[in-house]
Amino acid sequence: MKHFNLFSGLRRGAVIAALSMVTAATAGITPASADWLKAESERFIVYSDGSEGKLRDFVQELESFDRFLRLRMGLNVEESPPRKLPIYLTASRSGLVKVRPDLPENVAGFYMATDEDIFGIALRDQTVDTLKHEYAHHFMMQNFAYPYPGWFIEGFAEYYATVEVQKSRVLVGQYNENRAYWLQTASWMPMTELLSKRPLQTARRRDTYYPLAWLLTHWFLGDPGRQAMLDVYLRDVGAGGDPVEAMERATGLDAVELSRTLRRYMSGRIPYQGVVIAYPTLPVTVTRLPRSANDLLLLNQRLKIGVSEEHRAETAAEVRRAAARHPEDPLALLALGHAELHFGDPAAAEAPLQRLLALEPENVEALQYLVRARLEARKDADTPEDADRLSAEARSLLHRAYRADPDNYATLLLIAENRNGGEGYPNDNDVTVLEQAYLLAPQLGQARINLAQVLMIRGRNDEAVPLLEPLVNDPHRPSPGARALLLRAKGISEADADAEEAETLRRGEAEAEDEPAAD
Repeated sequence: MKHFNLFSGLRRGAVIAALSMVTAATAGITPASADWLKAESERFIVYSDGSEGKLRDFVQELESFDRFLRLRMGLNVEESPPRKLPIYLTASRSGLVKVRPDLPENVAGFYMATDEDIFGIALRDQTVDTLKHEYAHHFMMQNFAYPYPGWFIEGFAEYYATVEVQKSRVLVGQYNENRAYWLQTASWMPMTELLSKRPLQTARRRDTYYPLAWLLTHWFLGDPGRQAMLDVYLRDVGAGGDPVEAMERATGLDAVELSRTLRRYMSGRIPYQGVVIAYPTLPVTVTRLPRSANDLLLLNQRLKIGVSEEHRAETAAEVRRAAARHPEDPLALLALGHAELHFGDPAAAEAPLQRLLALEPENVEALQYLVRARLEARKDADTPEDADRLSAEARSLLHRAYRADPDNYATLLLIAENRNGGEGYPNDNDVTVLEQAYLLAPQLGQARINLAQVLMIRGRNDEAVPLLEPLVNDPHRPSPGARALLLRAKGISEADADAEEAETLRRGEAEAEDEPAAD
């Protein structure tokens, strides 16, 4: 398990020399046919329905933000991730709801990792704190997947969400006004609850979870001596230590004393740091998307994350209407085939996807959806011969998809799925395929679980444990399936694990009763 060395790449007060300047690529824009633009840089693919100038500025800011995180964590600043992250910027909440119809109110953006795509979406022309928060999660899982406690996972993201990239310096450690408001006006949840529970597990004073996670992270990172304490604490918890007891071991403060310490820290001047640094202007290629993007770009992302059962038919009908306005358009054909396959009439998916491949023989997504259609049909095959035929068809389509893009994690997952249950599964090549899928998409829980399963079949339980622990500790979406696998990998019964967790919660609640509510 790789645990980062806090501030390993940055000396306090250091002046970092500017990187050599690179002239920005000015890509030609085709005559206006849609409101949507696509900007592609070294690390990101960003779609926006706004102006080209603001889109370029946003992409440059994201590139600088990624480089600053790499510098801060002691990584190679010039190294690119194995997969560019797609991000969608939309003018209004209606665009967010187009992707997630059930989106709660007051949400300015979100991030999704599915077996078909990993992407972020946010309101454009507003503060980008939300996207930076989510990208910090994405970055952590990509580079430092470790069984961090929930409060630190959120505190890390909150701390770096407010990073401000300026022309010749980067400001880090500033506060978010909303978080500060809650810290100043609301009663804090007990420290024992913050340290031992995830956001959705907390019952009392839940609104202060994120502000307190930020404040505790800020307190630790604001001083070299406390940074060393945090490192000791995180290693203790990562090795299985109780998160409440580990805090006292690392800092010498019990829960009540820690709360009082944070109040004193907040009552003073909250420090932030200005790092003198100049990042280059990087090449960004901008193209204008076809008119179909107005109707289908965001709707296509909804198909990738799914909808509730009662809205499946409605979603399929919406895609059919939109696609009918753009006959022979590649995006329309792709969305129509996908919608029919998963939300409408699976038999009707074949025609638009095959037509798309006639227009674009190397369209990887079309090939993947045809593979998914074969794998779904194989489940209901009448005879072993029919099942073998469908597997062979899927294998041929996957060969084409892999040849077109060998670094597509979805293709690799489908290769393994098509092999699952076959002779000798999992062989060395099956393990290699799933290892590569995991390296490309470590943020995807299914990629971790699939690899862990085959490693355990091969008797490599010790290698499966670090794959699963971050999923079990996920503050937002802890995975019961990953927890069951992790216990098996460790040789622990679920009854014993449940009893240990119940005892930890009981002790935390007992300590919380002794901790005064703070107003």
